[in-house]
Formats: sequence, C-alpha cells, structure tokens
Amino acid sequence: MSTVVALADIIGGRMAGTDGYVRLAVDAGTWAALAEGCAAGRHDLGALWADDGVMRLALSDAPRGLRAIVSLETESGRYPSVAARHLPALRLERAMRDLYGVRPVGLPDPRPWLDHGRWPGRESAARYEFLPTEGEGLHQIPVGPVHAGIIEPGHFRFTANGETVVRLEERLGYVHKGVEGLMAGVEVERGARIAGRISGDSTVAYAWAFARAVEAALAWAPPPRAVLLRGIMAELERLSHHINDVGAICNDASVLTIHARCTLQREDVLSVADACFGHRLMMDRVVPGGVSVDLSPEGVGRIRGLLTRFEETRAEILRVYDSLPSLQDRTVTTGIVSPELVRQYAAGGFVGRACGRAFDARKSFPYAPYDGVDFDIKTRTAGDVDARLLVRMDEISESFRILAQLLGRLAPGEIRTDRPAVMSGEGAALVEAFRGDVFVSVRLAPDGRLAHVHARDASWFQWPLLEAAVEGNIVADFPLCNKSFNCSYSGHDL
Repeated sequence: MSTVVALADIIGGRMAGTDGYVRLAVDAGTWAALAEGCAAGRHDLGALWADDGVMRLALSDAPRGLRAIVSLETESGRYPSVAARHLPALRLERAMRDLYGVRPVGLPDPRPWLDHGRWPGRESAARYEFLPTEGEGLHQIPVGPVHAGIIEPGHFRFTANGETVVRLEERLGYVHKGVEGLMAGVEVERGARIAGRISGDSTVAYAWAFARAVEAALAWAPPPRAVLLRGIMAELERLSHHINDVGAICNDASVLTIHARCTLQREDVLSVADACFGHRLMMDRVVPGGVSVDLSPEGVGRIRGLLTRFEETRAEILRVYDSLPSLQDRTVTTGIVSPELVRQYAAGGFVGRACGRAFDARKSFPYAPYDGVDFDIKTRTAGDVDARLLVRMDEISESFRILAQLLGRLAPGEIRTDRPAVMSGEGAALVEAFRGDVFVSVRLAPDGRLAHVHARDASWFQWPLLEAAVEGNIVADFPLCNKSFNCSYSGHDL
C-alpha cells in the first residue's frame, strides 16, 4: 500500500448514501495512508471520533464532490495516530482518548485535552504541563480561564518578549458537558433538544445538522415548506451573530459607536425572530421531520421590514469603518493567518474565507434549500482581522439575497412529517453555521433510540489557527484577534 492515498482512489465507483457519504471499512495501513493524504492536501479531514471500539474519519474532497466516513476496528483500543501524520487531528485524538480510552499509537502530544482531572470515578490526571519558556528576555502571561464580562472559560498562556507575543498556548475543555454521553440511549426528540444546546449561538445550525442526520438514517423526508423555514431561521441566526461580531471587534478597538449600533441591530434581529418563531434564538424550532413552528404572513412582513432596516445599518457601519484610519490601523495586518495553514486545517467560515479558501457547506456540498438559491461565496485574501470583519459584512449582504428568495418561495403546506417505521440506521450531515461548517453523525439502535452521536464544531480547526494568528502581534491586540475568530468554547468542549 502506498504511504499516501487519496480519497478518490479508495472510493472508486462506490455509491454514496442518501446523506452524501460513502462508508468504508479499512485496515490500519489504509487508515494511515489516508491520514498521509490529508497531510499531502489530497483531501480534507472533517471529523474524527470513536464509536463502540471503532475509530471513524470523515473525509472530503470538495472540488470532486466526494465525501466518505472511513472506519477502522481498533486492536484493544489501539490504532495508528492520525495526528502523527496530519497535525490538525491532534486535539481530536486527545479528546477521544480522554472520553473513550482509545489509544492513538504515535500521538505527538500525550497530554489530556478535555480531562482536567475532575471527572468522578477516574484517577486525577497529572498536572497539566504547558510548553516551557526558553530564551533570554521571555516571560509568560497567564490569562483565564475566568475572563472579564460574560464569556465562557478558556485559558491562554502567552510567551512574550516585552509586548510582542512569540507563542500562545491554549487550554480548553472547561465547559465540557458530556454531550455524547447525554445523547447515548435517549429518544430522538430528546437528542434534538441536546443538539440545539451544544453551542447556543448556533442552535439552529446544530439542530438542523442533527435533524438532517436522523432523516438520512431513517429515510425521513421533511416537507418543502419546512425546508424553506429552516433556511430562513439559519440566515436570521447568521445575521444576528455576524453583526454582533462586527460590533465586538470594533469595541475591542475602542470604537464604541459602531459597537452600540451593531448591538441595537442584533437586538432587532432577535426581536423579529421571537415575534416570528416564538424564541429569540429559535431554539427547538428545527426538529427531525421538519420544524415545530410555522411562519405567518405577518411574520414574513416582519422579516422583510428587518432586511430593509438591516441594510441601512450595514451601509452606515461600513461608511464609518472606512472613514476611521485609527480603527483600520488596529485591524489591518493584525492577526494574519497564512493561506497554507488555513488549507492544512481545512478551516471553514470567515476564518477560511478571509484567507481565500472558498469553502461553504451551502455551496461546496449543497443541501436544500440552498441548492436552489442564488448567492455567492465571498472571500478575501489578507487573512487579518480586517479581512475577517469584511467577510462578515459581505456575508450579511448574501444573507439578504438568500432570505429574499426563500421568503418569495414560501407556499402553504405542512411543516412536519411523521417518523417512518424504520428504527435503525446511520446518517451524517454538514451544515453551514455562522462561524463555519458543523458536522453531525448519528447512529440509531434497533430500538429507535440514539446509539451514538458525534458533533464537530468549526472551532476545532479554528482555535489552533488563533495561536498562529497572534504570534508576532502585541499582547494588547490579542482581544482583537480573538474576537475576529470568535471560536466557540462550548461547541469545542463537547
């Protein structure tokens, strides 16, 4: 077997399932060769997880429209480490080792990731050793895990030379809540509620990905109106968080007027969502088989009015942003990520698109209703804070276009179908959340309950890039860099 195998080579003429994924069982040699293929850029790593003594990889080749879930039986929990060949898998493997006790042979970093030595019934983990500081004039600055304001916990260990950051090391896992354990053995309806709470700022995206995975497993088709309503909710979610992020970035550059305007606009979106769907975040509104709440004609009018007001806000914010050299002095060339790193980590969302990686699950692997909607993937090339902010503003405009089309296509009809008689099966789904692609895999047991669920947030492949982005910047610019990424702690910590 060659040391490098491309996804296209092993898929051959095999047919994908209804979820778009080809499923393959491989041996250890092919597993390692596929990992080498990730490192060589032949295909992308989408997810890595453990399931009942089996390791699984989600791999994709977007230019060829190929996706696969590859499975490897472990030998008493041992398997060849993917991270030993493709470093972006490192934190994924450390997390799975903590959760399930699997042992990746050759893992480059043996430290725990999610396990902080506090889990009942386990021996306390050894003291977590951060990377040492070596070099004349270097010092360390520990920040967190508790931060100012209302923010989730995470620890950042800066190594600096004066004010210049020479290395950032992250320590996450503080909001681990046992998502996979909570889902094991529960009814699908209960699983849907948990999925929608993995990362509250992406509740629509997670609920949608979970619903699509379940629907693929059970050949369960939602009604056309429900599919349109899912898209409408997802775009409202995207709008609310993109504009909030723009304001937060400007706030960390001390431009409070833009922050205030963005906050008011986000509140407008949340109020409209509440009036239309009965919940400000639209939590529990996307469910397997469709949606739980319909949109009235009055609600359609409310959303159209929101789009008009939002466009005025967007234009004004861009005008002010472009007229403030002092603000752009803080954002332009700050926190640069190289296109090579983005490609290596297959980073999605505004982090990837700000570096020219034109990946968007809505386009790269189209799903309804986006497969019938006209919109563009907006990219920038600078890879800095400014580019990540402007990609958000570009995507706001595209969401306006999408919402106008979806609202215009709404026709009367059912919003949910009954569950089919099929009880067991496997399904997976990729959905574009506001910060990037969310992946969910579902395996249903013969009794119809959830046997295993794995969810992968875009942040898994964005957090490591924040470490690279901060290098060479001053400590005072870390909040700007961090806000421009806005990675999810909760979505990452499972």
